[in-house]
Amino acid sequence: MAQINVIVGDIDGNADRIGQWIDRAREIQADVVTFPELAVTGYPPEDLLLKPQFIDRNLAALQKIVSRTRDITAVIGFVDRQDDIFNAAAVAHDGKVVAVCHKMYLPNYGVFDEFRYFQPGARSPVLRVGKATIGISICEDIWYPEGPVSEQALFSGAEIIINISSSPYHAGKRHWRERMLATRAADLTAIVAYNNLVGGQDELVFDGDSLVFDELGNLVARGKQFAEDLVVVDLDVESVFRQRLRDPRRRQQKTSESVTTEVVHIAARANGRSPIEAHAREAPLSDEAEIYTALVLGTRDYVVKNGFKRVVLGLSGGIDSALTACIAVDALGGGNVVGVLMPSEFSSPGSVEDSEQLGKNLGIDLMTIPITDVFESYKRSLKAGFRDAKPDVTEENLQARIRGNYLMSLSNKFGWLVLSTGNKSEISTGYCTLYGDMAGGFAVLKDVMKTTVYRLSDYYNRVAGSERLPRAIIEKPPSAELRPDQFDTDSLPPYEVLDPILKAYVEEDRSVSEMIGMGFDEQLVVRVIRMVDSNEYKRRQAAPGVKITPRAFGRDRRMPITNRFR
Repeated sequence: MAQINVIVGDIDGNADRIGQWIDRAREIQADVVTFPELAVTGYPPEDLLLKPQFIDRNLAALQKIVSRTRDITAVIGFVDRQDDIFNAAAVAHDGKVVAVCHKMYLPNYGVFDEFRYFQPGARSPVLRVGKATIGISICEDIWYPEGPVSEQALFSGAEIIINISSSPYHAGKRHWRERMLATRAADLTAIVAYNNLVGGQDELVFDGDSLVFDELGNLVARGKQFAEDLVVVDLDVESVFRQRLRDPRRRQQKTSESVTTEVVHIAARANGRSPIEAHAREAPLSDEAEIYTALVLGTRDYVVKNGFKRVVLGLSGGIDSALTACIAVDALGGGNVVGVLMPSEFSSPGSVEDSEQLGKNLGIDLMTIPITDVFESYKRSLKAGFRDAKPDVTEENLQARIRGNYLMSLSNKFGWLVLSTGNKSEISTGYCTLYGDMAGGFAVLKDVMKTTVYRLSDYYNRVAGSERLPRAIIEKPPSAELRPDQFDTDSLPPYEVLDPILKAYVEEDRSVSEMIGMGFDEQLVVRVIRMVDSNEYKRRQAAPGVKITPRAFGRDRRMPITNRFR
């Protein structure tokens, strides 16, 4: 299984990459090599699928890939075109397409919009490679117990189910996915080989973590998480047959229905090579390592795939900007990260010193551009317009917007991508300034709650073996430092109280009464919900950021701005 990182729309580049991995598989004398769902186009191609020339280019690239399948069978995700378009898998052997499988179950929930583009498939072809019978399926098709994989295993005798997938990551999904695949393998008495995409695409991150389960539901092989990999394993098909002889359930199920499935015969290659031991039994990452690595990969791929070389971010002395800088350095290298200190009269000496120490620890370029003079100039210019109104949050937001202007100016001048540093707790409640600290091209922590920011910061230092992210930054009370003696708790509940409410409302759609039943204070719940609902207009204008929770803002959670439902 070739677990590769492709780029949406880079059809020729993706085709070359697929060809190179076919060559690698041939070198180790593999019989079959598989590639992820829509590997030719990249996933998800979204409205590129509405362009006929895009479809045609993908078909032309597929033919070039097929020509490279001498002495090997390859399963390749692409877009098929007939009377409509289909999310498809081409089976190529010895320079020819011998079968095409169309995805039957089209997801249309969360971040998925496949009904917008594709026609559901109606065929479940199986391959007969020597004595082995192989069923081909695509991503969502394997999530349904009574779907095409059941037909392939029960009625066509497929001992192996290959599933090519582009399944995006969120925290906790690995466990859910593994349970499903193990259950499917055991229920069908079939080997399940699950080949997942890896890499970042806008706000989505694909974690790889390709898996093989035997006919008893035992894990045989695991690919790397968040990295390209060639997962190599020999499959014991005879073991499947022996197990089926002992299991009468299949005979009862098979007689309950008659299904005709296309069978494609491919001659087995007599290569005489020695058996291959399972190449990969990678140990899964811890929860914090998984999230942190997803953020690094998502940031790296967004920056690099969009043609940027360097990034710039504001360093406030707070934990959010500090963690963002750490992630950026791990993604791009310290030489490609610029930190900007923008102190004001309200900035504490500790914040400036902590930011300087962080920059030194990370080896990034630092520059200091104070905002005090510009802030005073703004206030003088606006004095007549403000008509002697008392200072309030307007002046606080003005400081944030000056800083946003500084960062965007540096971006314009040098071609650096601005990373905004706000977290999900702030963005949920609107505790952020539109065109100020929200300004930027990519929001690294957009889907990361504040309490998780603290967990990841501690994890980062554990891995570093030192306080590379200074302990003073982690321990100081959170503050925007936009007025004297300001703390986040002046405007928000403590984050350890706020975040569980936000999780219940934003990610789980809990009602007020349900949250009260969970033990939360009624007035606090109503206050938090009001903040979330009234700030949808801000989130609609926010930069994209890495999705790491089951329900992120943007494609995942789509609420109307004009909305009177309470």
